[in-house]
Amino acid sequence: MIKSGVRRSPTAGLRKALAALAMVLSCVVCTPAQASENDDISPMGAAQANLEWVPVDTLCHATTPIPAANARDHGDPAHYACTGEPSGYQRGSLWLRGGPDVVAKGGKAPVLMIHYSRFDTLLVGFRYADGSRDWQSVRAGDFGTHWRLGGQMAFTPDSRSAPLVGVDLRFDRLGAADMLRIRMLESAQADIQSIAIASLTGACLMLLLIGAIYNGALALAVRRQFPAWQAAWSATMLAWGTLWSQFHLFFLPSMAGTIAAQICTPLSCFAMLFTTTSMVSALEPGMTPLWLRRVILTNAVALALLGIPLGFMRSGPMSAWAAAIGVFVLLLLVLTVALLAIAWRRGSSAARAFVGAWALPILVMGLSGFVDTSRILWGGGAQMLVLLSASFQTMWLSVAATRRFTRMRIERDRALIAQAAAQEQARRDPLTGLRNRRGLIERMAPMFQDAGEVGNAAMLLLDVDHFKTINDTHGHDAGDAVLVALGERLARWDEGLCTVGRVGGEEFALVAQGMGRFAVLQLAESVRSAIAACDFGAMLGEGGVTVSVGVAMLSPGDDFTTLYRKADAALYAAKRQGRNRVVLAPTADLAVTPSRTTSAFG
Repeated sequence: MIKSGVRRSPTAGLRKALAALAMVLSCVVCTPAQASENDDISPMGAAQANLEWVPVDTLCHATTPIPAANARDHGDPAHYACTGEPSGYQRGSLWLRGGPDVVAKGGKAPVLMIHYSRFDTLLVGFRYADGSRDWQSVRAGDFGTHWRLGGQMAFTPDSRSAPLVGVDLRFDRLGAADMLRIRMLESAQADIQSIAIASLTGACLMLLLIGAIYNGALALAVRRQFPAWQAAWSATMLAWGTLWSQFHLFFLPSMAGTIAAQICTPLSCFAMLFTTTSMVSALEPGMTPLWLRRVILTNAVALALLGIPLGFMRSGPMSAWAAAIGVFVLLLLVLTVALLAIAWRRGSSAARAFVGAWALPILVMGLSGFVDTSRILWGGGAQMLVLLSASFQTMWLSVAATRRFTRMRIERDRALIAQAAAQEQARRDPLTGLRNRRGLIERMAPMFQDAGEVGNAAMLLLDVDHFKTINDTHGHDAGDAVLVALGERLARWDEGLCTVGRVGGEEFALVAQGMGRFAVLQLAESVRSAIAACDFGAMLGEGGVTVSVGVAMLSPGDDFTTLYRKADAALYAAKRQGRNRVVLAPTADLAVTPSRTTSAFG
């Protein structure tokens, strides 16, 4: 007869709490209420209402040396103890026996679910009223068809005429009996829950994968530490979630059991290191004390290093190591709260993002010793909360990082636009809006590089005739108005192959590209006549404004200074010849340009 009501060890709750802390809860989406061992927990709705747990301390137990490989029925212990806690099983075999009250929890079609895999071999024997037993087994490296997503194993008894009266379990080299989670439920309910937890697990792993890829790409794009550490954290949690949920057994069935469970422990500790480093690197320099940042990082490194030996322990002081890790995790949480509080008070925008990502995990970790999370989420328990929280946190921080770097990108783009506008303004004449001498030289630079033939480009230098008289007679305001009007008129040619600028005082330049001598002279005459035809009556009364134009063709080897001097010489020739005319500077193949309005130097 199986006896229940055994008083639980006062250290059992602490060990469970420390183990949950060592799993590195990064953030959680719900905080379940504490329940007694015989109460059903149903935070996810009616689908979990009939969940039935089998507490280990309600089962009779025995410890024996590991039997021979073929020992099953005759390997049974001679005596079971139904009080106290099992001991000495880490190097031997732990036997657990449940009676009719246990199998009755599964109804007419029971399924036994085991939620712990750190052992060498597990044998499950369903006992029938006729004295027979149906033995099923799994071992490290081979779970056969018994494994389920969500870190579970399922065992279904054969259908026999004799009723099911009990179940025996034998664990060889079990890691920790107090970490065992066993439940018996109906087959239909088990199928529904397996589908639910598989869907939830797949969604979480996909989000972590997306987060790892996204943050990795973001780190390469912005060259910042924060997204790089965030990507490392997401990738570590992805690896942890893949191993804990047994998703890897689709591809690596030989990694079933102990080896995957052992790897999970250091992975979880390193995940805490990466998320802590991510937080510290994201906070703005000067917002928090340097000594506090160093203490937090040192604590996180120590936590990660402690997780390595604990992960590969099969026996010995595992509880002591787990307690040490729990102390480091609690200390890290306290320091993290202090760091975020200081940064928040000093106006850190990054601190606000991390407070949202860390608030719930800090609360839940602090209360984990008083709240039972092992029975929620279809048996996924604290580990499923870790996976959910990791998915939530990676999305939260990815969005926060995106918003932060988007703001930085916008600010940078605005600065570049302002810089470009300032540079453009420095290349413009403030009075007329045309290019100034500097802007004209920069615009013409490619033209001088491409000057391979005589006559492929030219400079037209225009000077307002009698401009000093306009200033003296009508005032400088009128003179400025004339220059503005001329600039607006000349701006009509400032497109395509022509570039216009004001190079000083009443002097303007028009650079034409891709034109021969005849076309350039036609353009110069067109510009001169158009200006002469303008109405300046509003500024000068009845007087008009004319310009003299000097034209110089670009020759190989010319630069701006050389071309300008040739055009300036032609301009002065036009002045000497009576103004309001166009004069072409001579080239090697031309001494005189015969034209009524266009002539060479006289």
